[in-house]
Amino acid sequence: MNRDERWLLPEGVDEILPSKARAVEALRRRLLDLYTRWGYDLVFPPLIEFLESLLNGAGQDLERETYKVTDRLTGRLMGVRADITPQVARMDAHSLRQEGPVRLCYCSTALRTRPAVPGGTRAPYQVGVELFGHDGVDSDVEVISLMLATLNAADIHEMTLDVGHVGIYRALVAATGLTEVQEYALTDIYMRKARTELVEFVGNLNLEKAQADALLALPWLTGVEALERAKPLLAQVSEEALQALAQINEVIERVKALHPQLHVHVDLGELRGYRYHTGCIFAVYVEGHSEAVAKGGRYNRIGEVFGRARPATGFSADLKVLVNGLSVPATAAIYAPAVEDAQLDAKVAELRDAGYRVVRALSGCETTPQALGCDQQLVLEQGRWVLVPLSSS
Repeated sequence: MNRDERWLLPEGVDEILPSKARAVEALRRRLLDLYTRWGYDLVFPPLIEFLESLLNGAGQDLERETYKVTDRLTGRLMGVRADITPQVARMDAHSLRQEGPVRLCYCSTALRTRPAVPGGTRAPYQVGVELFGHDGVDSDVEVISLMLATLNAADIHEMTLDVGHVGIYRALVAATGLTEVQEYALTDIYMRKARTELVEFVGNLNLEKAQADALLALPWLTGVEALERAKPLLAQVSEEALQALAQINEVIERVKALHPQLHVHVDLGELRGYRYHTGCIFAVYVEGHSEAVAKGGRYNRIGEVFGRARPATGFSADLKVLVNGLSVPATAAIYAPAVEDAQLDAKVAELRDAGYRVVRALSGCETTPQALGCDQQLVLEQGRWVLVPLSSS
């Protein structure tokens, strides 16, 4: 690397400069205060863990996105977290070990080997909540409502909530008796929405007509009418799938009752995070973003690998994405001259203790107060240091 390239950052790794950093930090504080008011406790998972712990349970899907290093103390492999959710699940199951519902929130940086989307970041500033110990519509509705409140706090109000339920697909796979290999192949086809390939694949399975019809229809059961269209198809194949359908319907009705203006889109064939999600999944889309700005879902049995199979649901978002639409107000400051004066020192300390931003000039520097972002300055009048607007000085 030549001298002119030393300042370059790796692709997908970005820095946050002062104006945006102020917006990120202000939003972080608002969100953590919001989560506290909802009863969620803040946790700080470690940046790095032993790989066996980090990639257990929900973390299995993150194996290729996790940076791995060898611990020089033990010789064991360690991983830098690519997602914070598996860590919080470990904390609930192993470190806290409380009975009943546990509500946790977090906000910290993760690191991934590749961006989630082309041109995206590999170092998201992840904020989110997890609710452990309850399996039902109540906790799904609470987490979705808190996700919407999170976006409102970021001044995002026009949004679409996309809702699905992986339990429907799981029930159909169980009812049709697919092998593990067949399930893997079918899941891949579903995620690619490959219609022609799906017709050929299902045609070779030797299924009953009702089973085949349900598998062929599920990826395209989308929109508000999807729930009604799905009922007759699922009723002939799986009672468990019908129960999952009723559950997602109740979630949508209760969320809509709380947020009447919210636009809701249904996608019963959505299998995002299929390997660890077990129930209702959800994501929020806004204009100008091709990917979801927040997403989550239910992942029961999350603590099973740690000896406690706990139901859980939660969501996460990238704080750096959420602030993109926020206006960043200028930070007003007070300019104090480079003068050795005990009274000036006392006045500066008094103003800072009161919460004001005071920038002290440095001897020998010719920077103007305006260049330092100041709109007021301290001047000596009749033996007292007083505040004067710069425009009046």
